[in-house]
Amino acid sequence: MLIDPKHSALLIIDIQERLFPAIHEGMALLDHADWLLQVAQCLGVPVIATEQYPKGLGPTLARLRERLMPSALVEKIHFSAAAEPGLFAAPGGERRQFVVIGTEAHVCVLQTALDLLGQGREVFVVAEAVGSRRAEDKALALERLRQAGAQIVSREMVAFEWLQRAGTELFREISRQFIR
Repeated sequence: MLIDPKHSALLIIDIQERLFPAIHEGMALLDHADWLLQVAQCLGVPVIATEQYPKGLGPTLARLRERLMPSALVEKIHFSAAAEPGLFAAPGGERRQFVVIGTEAHVCVLQTALDLLGQGREVFVVAEAVGSRRAEDKALALERLRQAGAQIVSREMVAFEWLQRAGTELFREISRQFIR
């Protein structure tokens, strides 16, 4: 199954101020997340960002938050964003495919993806755009997600599937701006 820009949403899970400094290779994760966010917006793919207990963990990092509409932010207390009604009420929440990025891979990303799969949604987890405090936890989460039926993908796989074809002005714009 391909990722369809008309049927998918980008789901950014808990890339927040107080947790972020502890994430293994966090700056690389942030760069990949920001890249995907910008590509999604250029292509008109809805973006939803969750914040786990923002009073304690702080808001989404400013670099990402400044690109988001307020309606795209979903506050949550459950580890699984799919347990929060706000996820499905947000613009794009009704879509059948979710491209999932964020932290922590072995907690909120894992539980959200498993719940989405359990609801019959298609889930694509971007390997370089998820992270945990420990690399071992991320690796175990990706392995479990793959076994559960989530597709483990790269950011370029997502971008090229969203683009669907070459030779268009949109393809040239995305290529110039994002694919080097």
